Amino acid sequence: MIKSLSLLTRKSGMTKEAFREVWEREHAPMVRAVPEVRRYVLSFVLSEAALANAPIQAMQVDAVAELWFDDVAAMQRAAARPEMQAVLANGAKYLGMIKPFVTEEVEII
Repeated sequence: MIKSLSLLTRKSGMTKEAFREVWEREHAPMVRAVPEVRRYVLSFVLSEAALANAPIQAMQVDAVAELWFDDVAAMQRAAARPEMQAVLANGAKYLGMIKPFVTEEVEII
């Protein structure tokens, strides 16, 4: 299983509530239209946790988006679809910044 994990920051001037509303009600249904996406999870930041003796990266993050795919080939097929191009265009209207990662999950517990 391959996961695209993105740190999302809303555009300046947009409230956290409005950002969440758009992401859940407008953006998420668009992601559902991409058949290669096996799972889509949105995690909205409520607060930041400090870890003892660990340096903290200064950055604003409003949400974490996870898109799950069977494999890299499925992720690439999804990226080529017009439905995914619409998802990306929609996100660009509301995002101030995005930091995407492609990850492979290793389940421990």
